[in-house]
Formats: sequence, C-alpha cells, structure tokens
Amino acid sequence: MHIRPATVADIPSIMSLERRCATAAHWTEEQYHQAFQGEGVRRIVLVAEGSLLIAPGLETNSSKPPGLLGFLVARHLAPEWELENVVVASTARRKGIGQRLLDALLGAARETNSGSVFLEVRESNVAARTLYQKAGFKQTGLRKSYYTNPLEDAVLYRHALG
Repeated sequence: MHIRPATVADIPSIMSLERRCATAAHWTEEQYHQAFQGEGVRRIVLVAEGSLLIAPGLETNSSKPPGLLGFLVARHLAPEWELENVVVASTARRKGIGQRLLDALLGAARETNSGSVFLEVRESNVAARTLYQKAGFKQTGLRKSYYTNPLEDAVLYRHALG
C-alpha cells in the first residue's frame, strides 16, 4: 500500500468509495474536478492504493491490480489547512491507512510552513475521532446542530504543526 497524489483519472474511484461511506462528505463530480484545478483555493488530494493483506507478505489476489483503499482531501487557507474529507474503504479499515493519509497531509502542511490543520467531524463518528486524537489532533470546540440527516453536533479538532 502506498500514498500518492491523486489525479483527475482517480475521480470515478474516489466517488465510488465516497458513495459507499455514510459518514463521508458527499461531493459532486464537478467539486472533485475543481479540487484539481490550479485556480482559487489550493487543495491537496491524496489516495492510498494497494492490495489488502490477508497475512504478512500474502496478497489477497496478486493478479488483481492495486485498488483504491482510501483518499483524503484538504484545502489550504493560509496559514492553515482544513481537512475536508477522509475515507477508507470499509474492508480496509483498522489497518493504518487513515493514519498514513493523515501523516502525508501533516507532512505536506509542514512543507507550506502552515501553523495547523483543522477539521470538524460528526460527534457520533467515534472511529474517526479516535483516529484524529491518536494523530495528535486536540478537540477545540463544538458546533451545535451543524450536520443534518441526521441532525448532529460537529466536534472541532486542530493539530498544531509547530
């Protein structure tokens, strides 16, 4: 498994993965295309691709090409970055993929001399909140009734890069 910058050719796979994840931010195809345009807000789109391991050193199907296991989208709002979306395939969760995506984002953010990365997440998304806390994000606030369908609070997190 490796992390790489996404390309426009990855959009169908990104959208397919995102649509299968109820907690993901659901974007239109146009929004994903805009993420790759050099105009306006700067974004980084990263993908994790590879084959899932069934045991150390054994691939699930060595003849099958590597697939998309997860992705991350963040935007640069100097001097900060906002994590807009991170999704890991349900079959690939709890294997360190989310952590690797976050580490790649934090590394890229440091290269821009940014001060922090921030995000908001559904209060009920315990798995994501645990991942963020393990990655060094600190809870900084709460937005009441921020999400709809269902109505839910957003928990705010920030990771200082200094």
